Formats: sequence, C-alpha cells, structure tokens
Amino acid sequence: MAKILYFIKSLGPGLLFASMAIGTSHLVLSTKAGAQYGWIMIVPIVLANIFKYPFFEFGVRYTHVTHTSLIQGYLNLGKRYLWLYAVITLISTFTILAALYVVTAGLLLNLFNIPNVSLPLAALGLFIFISALLIIGRYRFLEDSLKLIISVLFLALLATTVLVLFKGPVPVKTGFSEPKLFNEAGILFLISLIGWMPTAVEASGWVSMWSVEKLKSNETKPPLKAALQEFNLGYILTALLAVFFLIIGLMTLYGTATELSGNAVTFADQVVQLFTAHIGNWAYPIIAIAAFATMFSTCMTAHDAVSRVSLDVLSKLFPQNSSYTKKSSFVLAVLLLALINWMVLSAFSANMGNLVALATFVSFVLAPVVGWMNLKTVTGKDVPQAYRPRKGLQALSFLGMFFLTAFALYYCWVLFN
Repeated sequence: MAKILYFIKSLGPGLLFASMAIGTSHLVLSTKAGAQYGWIMIVPIVLANIFKYPFFEFGVRYTHVTHTSLIQGYLNLGKRYLWLYAVITLISTFTILAALYVVTAGLLLNLFNIPNVSLPLAALGLFIFISALLIIGRYRFLEDSLKLIISVLFLALLATTVLVLFKGPVPVKTGFSEPKLFNEAGILFLISLIGWMPTAVEASGWVSMWSVEKLKSNETKPPLKAALQEFNLGYILTALLAVFFLIIGLMTLYGTATELSGNAVTFADQVVQLFTAHIGNWAYPIIAIAAFATMFSTCMTAHDAVSRVSLDVLSKLFPQNSSYTKKSSFVLAVLLLALINWMVLSAFSANMGNLVALATFVSFVLAPVVGWMNLKTVTGKDVPQAYRPRKGLQALSFLGMFFLTAFALYYCWVLFN
C-alpha cells in the first residue's frame, strides 16, 4: 500500500502529458479513423506512438539529470537552435490555444445544450475560469486536479468502449464501399493523424518544463528510473485512449456511410448523438462527460505549458532581463495568452482553419529537426554517460527521425503539388 501511495504521489509530468495529448488528436482524429477506415487504423496510431516516444522521453530524462529544461539544452547546442524553437512556440502561442478553446467552448454549448450564449462568450468564460485555476493553484493544483480529471476521463471512456463492444457494431449500410486509404483524401487524413498522434514533437519542451516544476515541488529527488516509469505510464495511457476512441468511432459509425463533418465541434456532437442512438439515451452523460473532459484538460495543460515555455524561452534569449524569471511573470503570461488567443478566436474565427494550417505546417516540417535536437541534448556533454539513453532507444530515435522526415517531405509534396 505504501508503494502504491508513493507512486500516486509521484504522478506528474507523465500525467500532464497524457492530459495534454488526449485532445483533438484523440477525440476527433482517432474517432474519425475508426469511423471511416476501420481496424486498420490501429497500425498508424501504434507506429506514431512508438516512433515519437524517444523524443518525449528525452525531455524527461534531460531535465531529471541536469535539473534544467530542455530549452536550456537547445541553448547549449547553439543559440540558433533556441531561436528555431522560439519561432515554433510563437506560432503555437497565436494559434493552438485559440483552436483548442474554440472546440472546447463548442462542446460545452452543444453537449450540455446551453442556449443563448455565443461561442466567443463561452470561450471567454473558459479562458477566465482556466486562467484563474492556473494562477491560484499553480503547478501543484494542476497536477492534483488532473489526477481526478484523468481518472474520470479514463473510467468514462472505458465504460463507453465496453458498452459499444458489448452492443456490437452498427449494421453496415447496403452497398457500402470501404473508402480507400491511399488516395489523396486518405493520405491527407493519414498525415494529420500521424502528425498529431500522440501530439506534436515540440511538446517535448512542455514535458520538460513540467519535470522542472515537479523537481522543485519534491523534497527529495526520485531516481531517474522512477521518473521515467511515471512518464511511461502517462504515455501508455495516451496510446490506449487513442485506441478507445478508435473503437468508439468504428462501432458507432463504420459502414453507415454517414457524412462526417470537418468541423471538430460538429463532429464530436455527431459522435455523441450517434453513440446514444446506438446504445440508448441513458448513456449520453457518460460520453458527453468524456468528450468535454478530454478537451477541458487539454486546454488547461496546454495553457499552462505554453505560458511556462514562453517565459523560459524569453529568459534564455534575453538573460539581461530578469523579470521573466519572477513568479509574477507566470501570472502575466497566463493572462496575456488568454487575452491574445481570445482576440484571435473572436477576430479570425472564420479563418481559424488557415491559422491552424500554418501551425500544422511548421510543426510537421520541423518535427524531425526538433527530434534531432532532443537526441543531441540527451547524448551531449550535459548528460553523464551513465544516464544517457541506451543504444536501442537511440536507434529507435533515428528510426523516428527517418519516419518524421519522410512524413514531412511527403506532406510538403502534397501541399505544393
């Protein structure tokens, strides 16, 4: 019992990673993968999780050994690498949070049938509420609250998955023709799925920042093995929930020839409505809570992470300005990000797709570069030989870089041809 309690107490960066990653990549893309293409889509989901694993693990490893963030490691490689990461972070700052809050606000209004409230107003309420939680509670509250949220999410999704498996798949519509995966539409969907599964590679810097905060909050430093075990649990949970969402989509939509919306909010609402039609209205609260908890936890963790990473990047780029390291700076960063992204959301709601496409392009194309940077930091002079990743994990990282490079080149070819 004592070991179990200690392990629960040690949960932190891995749990936050799971909460952050289980967003639109799972709720929308994994569900749609099962709904459109069936069981075969487990293959790219598993491969993406395997090939990207080293780059996120390196973030936890580097920080645990050096007690500094991965961003410091980029600076140690050379300032040009830090500037590159800064550009990626800047683009994410003005796009990703706005996109996440749009989907979450839409789900709040649709799933819980809240009338006479506009989408920007609902998003503003979420920005204010989540900002207050992050400012008042800081890292400790984020960690503790997500233990509850992830537990509810996991149980709701497990119950949903068991229910759809018990009920069985929906009848296949007469004349249904399985869509081709390797045509232009299928390849573009596969690119999006792999690119965002479990999340973008630059989020390794986010995990690193949470690891820094976890080290600060611990009275005694846990061994590296324990820190990696905690992260691995979160990573496995992330992959498992992606499969749960795929099964839900497959069992409730595959073979029905239902026209699926390209809008994340509308699609999520479609899934909930079709699920309850398949199982029964009594199950509506389960899937509705699971869908909303998925996006709410993603908003909260992403908002916290981008705030911390932005401050860390600025403090490294402009060390002469000590204000970035003050505790009050985190409050300002959280509020400023909320204000900027709400303005982006309100002003460019009609063009959010284009803004997210820009962030997607930068993230996908630079993913192998960020992966290489992570490998260089964790095998460089900052990390003693005994704590560097083993040859097998390094070999997997090279395979991952090859995988991401091929993926990025093909993505560019599809975009510009």
